[in-house]
Amino acid sequence: QVQLVESGGGLVQAGGSLRLSCSASGSVVSINEINWYRQAPGKQRELVAAQTPTGTSNYAESVKGRFTISGDNTKDTKYLQMNSLKPEDTGVYYCNALVLMDDEGSTWYGWGQGTQVTVSA
Repeated sequence: QVQLVESGGGLVQAGGSLRLSCSASGSVVSINEINWYRQAPGKQRELVAAQTPTGTSNYAESVKGRFTISGDNTKDTKYLQMNSLKPEDTGVYYCNALVLMDDEGSTWYGWGQGTQVTVSA
């Protein structure tokens, strides 16, 4: 079965940077499409960044110019580079991905378990 695992979260001071990774394991060839969500305590999960299978990336207005998705669609890992972090960026970050399986024409779509990002003032 396919698993998505996020990593790279942690505690950082305001203005600092983190790079999150989303790695797919199992009978996986690559991640073709990825969405990054975050959920702050007491708030609903929100989409902050997304990349299509063709590589087009879109970002929530609140993170535009600070967050960047990287990693091409031939690999099993995608990244979210987070710069100029603010306390309001604090939350659990999740990846949601369309994964190309190691079977011709097969895909899988699901969620990782999340990684905590905490930005101190």
